[in-house]
Amino acid sequence: MSQRTLILTILILLMIPLALWARRERGGWQDRRAGAERGGVPDWGLDQDLPKDVFTFARVRYQSYGWRDKWATDYPESDYNFSYRLQELTAIEVAPDPVVVALTDEELFQHPFLYMIEVGELTFDDDEVTALRSYLLRGGFLMVDDFWGEEEYANFEFELGRVFPDRKLQEIPVEHPIFQNGVFKLEKRPQIPSINVAMWGRAEGITWEREDAQEPHYQALYDDNGRMMCIVCHNTDLGDGWEREGENHWYFKEFSEKYAYPLGINIVFYALTQ
Repeated sequence: MSQRTLILTILILLMIPLALWARRERGGWQDRRAGAERGGVPDWGLDQDLPKDVFTFARVRYQSYGWRDKWATDYPESDYNFSYRLQELTAIEVAPDPVVVALTDEELFQHPFLYMIEVGELTFDDDEVTALRSYLLRGGFLMVDDFWGEEEYANFEFELGRVFPDRKLQEIPVEHPIFQNGVFKLEKRPQIPSINVAMWGRAEGITWEREDAQEPHYQALYDDNGRMMCIVCHNTDLGDGWEREGENHWYFKEFSEKYAYPLGINIVFYALTQ
């Protein structure tokens, strides 16, 4: 058995008994999981000796010039699901309740890892630019996910350029530890489509949302010491792989289990240990 096959087999054995299946009943999705107040995601306890010594998944709330709540795409299901899988599949102590923070919130610096999504219409104000620059230079890590095509990339590149005018994003090769030396080994830089795109394009193998987004890109921003401060996942959608894991068996097996969870876990592991 190859190493990749072994990893996927272990992942399947761990995840399938707890797969988050839902069913269609009377016009609405009825969740079969316990704990409906958490969107069906099971709760778990924390080490009472060190109740604050935990990783908390933190999503960034921001302004956008189009749809005003793009920051909330896939929320809260993706955040709960990912937090659950992270604590289930690793030795990281994870808080059962993810949080939402603004870049100007006082508690920002309590979170070593931030997640920002759908940044194609992102607009930072001056205070957010200053806060994000300070956060990243002081050791914080930002993961950016789920934006597609050249126009959305140009907008995000412009806004990030306001934060760091003298730094440029660099493509991350597949040989990088994020893909090769994390909790899971990935043979490629995957493109993870939304569930609707995946189902529509299944027969033709289409996994991109638009014609100018056919190639996934994973890029990084580094500080002066070579520490990765930010990873940018462009033309791919890890968040939908987390959010939608209970809606379709094929999508779960093909994208959530193979790529969205393994890569997300690798990114968190790298951010906390580099």
